[in-house]
This record gives sequence, C-alpha cells and structure tokens, in this order.
Amino acid sequence: MKKPSTPASEIFLLGQIAAIISIAAFFFYLKRGDLLLYGDAVAHINIARRVVDSRTPGLLQLGTVWLPLPHLLMLPFLVSRWMWQTGIGGSIPPMCGYVLSVTGIFHLVQTVLASSKNQKVLGAGFAPWFAAAIFGLNPNLTYLQTTAMTEPIYLAFFIWALVFVCTALRACAAGDAKQSTLCLTKAGFCLSGACLTRYDGWFLAGVVIAVLLALSRLPNFAPLRPGIKRLALLAAVAPALWLGYNYVIYRNPAEFANGPYSAKVIEQKSLAAGTAPHPGTHNLRVSFRYFFKSAELNLGEGKWQVFWVCSLLLGTAIIVLFQRSLWPLLFLWVPVPFYMLSIAYSGVPLYVPTWWPFSLYNVRYGIEMLPAFAVFTAVAAYGLMRFATSTRSRLVIAIVFLLLVAGSYVQVWREGPVSFEEAVINSRSRIALETVVASRLEILPPDSTFIMYLGDHVGALQQAGISLSSVINEGNHRPGKRPADPNGLWEHALKHPAAYANYVIAFDSDPVASTINKSELAPLAILRVTGQPEATLYKTLKSNQIR
Repeated sequence: MKKPSTPASEIFLLGQIAAIISIAAFFFYLKRGDLLLYGDAVAHINIARRVVDSRTPGLLQLGTVWLPLPHLLMLPFLVSRWMWQTGIGGSIPPMCGYVLSVTGIFHLVQTVLASSKNQKVLGAGFAPWFAAAIFGLNPNLTYLQTTAMTEPIYLAFFIWALVFVCTALRACAAGDAKQSTLCLTKAGFCLSGACLTRYDGWFLAGVVIAVLLALSRLPNFAPLRPGIKRLALLAAVAPALWLGYNYVIYRNPAEFANGPYSAKVIEQKSLAAGTAPHPGTHNLRVSFRYFFKSAELNLGEGKWQVFWVCSLLLGTAIIVLFQRSLWPLLFLWVPVPFYMLSIAYSGVPLYVPTWWPFSLYNVRYGIEMLPAFAVFTAVAAYGLMRFATSTRSRLVIAIVFLLLVAGSYVQVWREGPVSFEEAVINSRSRIALETVVASRLEILPPDSTFIMYLGDHVGALQQAGISLSSVINEGNHRPGKRPADPNGLWEHALKHPAAYANYVIAFDSDPVASTINKSELAPLAILRVTGQPEATLYKTLKSNQIR
C-alpha cells in the first residue's frame, strides 16, 4: 500500500520541480546572452568582484547605497574569472532564492490552512500547490532569478519570515511556547537577511515587530513575548550594522539615503538638469497607482490584469470577512505602503509603459507583490470551494482558476515579460557602447593599466575580461576622507595619470572626463553610440608627466 505524502515530502518534491524550472530558465537565457541586460545586475556583480579584484581590495569595496548581503553571497562564485565575465556567478544566489521562495509560498499557505476544519475542504490541499504554481511559473520571476538582481533573494527572506511567524502563531495557539520562541527566532534571522538585502526589509521588519508586539499584549498571545524579543533584536541588528558601517566609513550614518549616490540626490540632480519630476512625487495616491500598475504588468497583459486584481481583492476579503484565522497573510500587502512612500518621498522613480512618460523603468519592483497575488488568488479559489456544495462544483472552480492563470501567463510569454522587456530596452545603447569600448580594449597589450570611472560602464571591462586590479577607479581611495582624499590613489591618478596608468577611458561628464589632467594624455580613439555619452580612449604621455 502506498504511503500518503507528508508535508515534508511534498515540499521536497516541489523543491526539485522548482530547481528544474530555475535551471531550465537559466540555460535558456544564458544561451540568448540575456543574463547581463540589467545595468544593476552588472553593477552588483562588479561590486562583489571588486572585493577580491581591485588595486585596494577588501570589504570597503562594497560601498554604500546598495546593501551588502547579495554581493557577499555572489562573491564566492565570482572569484572565477569565467563566472565573473559571463555573469553566471551572479545568477547562483538568486536562483537559490527562487527555489526557496517557491517552497516557502507552498509552506506558507499550507501552514495557515493546517487546521482539521480546513483540511476537510478540497481546496485546502489544492491551494498550496496552486499558489506555488502561480508564483514559480511567473514569466517575469523566472527571468529575474537568472540575473544578479536582488529581488529573488529578498523574496526568499520575505516569504520564509512569514512562514516562521505563522508557524509561531500556530504553536502559540497550541500552547507550545518553546516551539513558538524557536520559530520567531528563525523569523528574526530571515528578517535580518531581508534587512541586509533590500531596504524593503527594514519596513517589513518594522511592521512585523509592531504587529506582534501589539498582539503579545493580549492574554492568549503572551507566550509570544520571549520570541518577539529575539525576533526584534535579530531584525534590528542588520540596520544597526549598516548604519554603523556608514558612520564609521563615511562619517554619515545615512550616507546610503542622502549621500552623493543615493536615489534622493540623483533625483535632485535630474531635476536640476531639467528633467520633469515623477508624477508620484509627494503624491501617495499617484505613487500607489504606478506601483500597483507595475505589479499588474508583472502578472498579466491587458484585460488579464482584471482577473488578478479581482482575485487579489477577493482573497483579501475572504480573509477579512470569513477566514480571520488566516490574517497573517495580510503581511503580504506590506510592499504597497513601502513603495508608495519610496516613490513619493525618497526619489525612487518607477515608470510604466501605459502612463506618462510611457517608458519602462523599475517596473520589476512590481514583482514584490507576486507573493500576494499568488497566495490571495489561491485563497480566493479555496474560499469559493468552501462555499461550494458539491465535489463537482469544487472541481469546476479549480479548473476555471487554473485556466485563467494559464491563459494570463501564455499571453505574457507572447507579449514578452515586462521585466525582461525593461531590461532589453534600457540596455540596448549601453551594451552597444560597452561592446565598442571592449573591442578597442581587447587589442591593447594584455598587461596594460587603466584609469576609469566604473559607476556607469564597468561592463566594458567585464566584456573585455580586463581584471579590475588593472584599473584605478573611484573605489581606490579612503572613503572616510571628505570632501576628497588628497592622498588617495584615485585622486593622485587623476592629477598625474601618466605616473599611474598606460591608458585612460573617459565618458562625457564623468569624473574622469571632467577632472583628469589632460596635459599628460593623447587621444587614441573617440567612440560614439547613439543615446550614450561619448567615450574617449587616451594614451598617457610619460614625457609630459608633471614632476
């Protein structure tokens, strides 16, 4: 007689399926050369690589603004020159995050429906698999998880934090205080990981801690208190470490938020240059509309979006009105207020092709709502099954939902996943310029040394396979020295390039083009690509060196 499947065996099976999907998608996009379309993916890979491949290697190469955990996770795989140059090393942590996320979605729905009363309903067994399928088969996520982007890694921490919180609440209801404390401790580690991956995690941690603290004041939830203390401590450690790092290194704990590379300062520079502000600037309603539209675009095209919105709202309404024991799932709405505030007040731009200025930029942020759409759509199907009066009607409901999801995703594949299209459109001219520059660099002597600003076009060096230790860049100085470091390698090289390098690569308006001592340089080539700044390759003149 065949043994019935257990939750652990189902999760193991699902993990295997997710791994197959992840690897298949990876080889599909690798063959097409699409792993490095996102400029941010290239930047993440090279920030990690600089820790070991630099004139001044070390953890200070992690810089500020972007949180360090994704780079540290990529680092072991990027030591290999081949895995760095191809971008494969940067794909491995997001792919692992994808597999963990898919299994986490299944575990989350299974956990909240795991009462004997719910198990009697056919949908209780269908819902976890349905939610995992919606999440894992999403075309936008299957592309993003093959790149060195941080969203798939963050989603893994986000989802598993909620899994452990829900498990802790169940243990508390069963009177198992020890198990509850253990699960909240695990949730604290997940929140800490989320806080070191994306700033979304800081907001998430604050909301989770606030809700649990309020809950612990009720007599029935008093056993949660020891676990909440551990969770709060673990979640607070990550932001505290990052604030401390910024203070020690940059003399400004909020360097990531208001420093020269922060989103807010970049927005101010764009406004000063005459760029129109984002429509959602200082307007939470409009910010909500742009973010929520990006979420819809990541799920479906055109009229298919109506199905997803209705399913999301129906699933939420079922929880609020009829299945209040499932209330922890409402944490999945947390990305909405975070991105509303970020767009309105933190200089975070997000543009969708359907609204002014009719472009694609940061549309991938909408993928943060994929867990909510997946889970609440499954809850909607489950809720309707509970109200159904026969097994046949329940099967009809399940088939209708499956067909609607399948139809939506087929249409997304036909039109092209929006997060993939964003990467393609925004990379065309950048990659074209970097390819032209790389082709010129490849014919130079292999032992050549360079001076170059890496903030915009480090991909040219990556394409050419030029070690970052051969390049003096803006990361080769002491970041704690303000406003400049007169004794820094970068500053010295800009003043006397002939003493430090054989060649200089300058892009119009970058720090090299605007500040380097050109009396020691002779132009070799001017490289132009429409839509990108002009690049000039110089050879240094040792005879003109200032003594």
